[in-house]
Amino acid sequence: MSVTILSYRGKRPRVHGSVFAADGARVIGDVEIGEHSSLWFNSVVRGDVHWVRLGKRTNVQDNATIHVTHDTCPTTVGDDVTVGHAAVIHGCTIGSRVLVGMGALLMDRCEIGDECIVAARALVTEGFRAPAGSLVVGAPATVKRPLTPEERRKGAEGAANYLGYVQKYLEECRSAGLPSNRFFPFRLA
Repeated sequence: MSVTILSYRGKRPRVHGSVFAADGARVIGDVEIGEHSSLWFNSVVRGDVHWVRLGKRTNVQDNATIHVTHDTCPTTVGDDVTVGHAAVIHGCTIGSRVLVGMGALLMDRCEIGDECIVAARALVTEGFRAPAGSLVVGAPATVKRPLTPEERRKGAEGAANYLGYVQKYLEECRSAGLPSNRFFPFRLA
C-alpha cells in the first residue's frame, strides 16, 4: 500500500511539507492541509466536488472520511482537531481544539464551535449548531451540556498526543529500515 495524492478537475491537493501520512491515506482534489497534521491508515480527504481545508496539527485517524457536497457545502476543520477512527465529516465546519469521537457522523451544514467534544457514534444532523465548549452526544445529536475546563483540556490533548505518535512512527520506520513510502511526511512541490 501507499499514500495516494490525486488531482481532480485541475485541482491538486496543497499539503504542507510537515504533514505525515500512513499507508492507505488518500487525498483528492481541492484540499489544503496545514503544518504538522497527520493522516492515518486508510483515511480519506476528498475535495472533488468542493473544497476541504484542514488546519494545523489536526489528525485524521484510521478509516475516517472527510468529504464535501457538490457546489454547496465545503468542509473546514480547524487547528488541533482530532477526527476519531471511522468518523465521517461531510460538508460542515468544525472549529479548533475539537475532539470528534470514533464513528461520529457529521452531516452537511452543521457547525461545531471551538473546544467541543462530539461523542463517539454521535449523529450530527444537517444544519446542527453547537456553541463553543459543548458536549455533543446522541443520535440525533444534542448539546448535552457545557464542557468543564478539564474536559476542554482533555479534548485538546488528543491533537498533541498525535504529534508524538508521528515522531514514534518515523523513528520505528528508520530503525526498521522500512522504505520511505511506508510512513512518510509529504514532500510535494
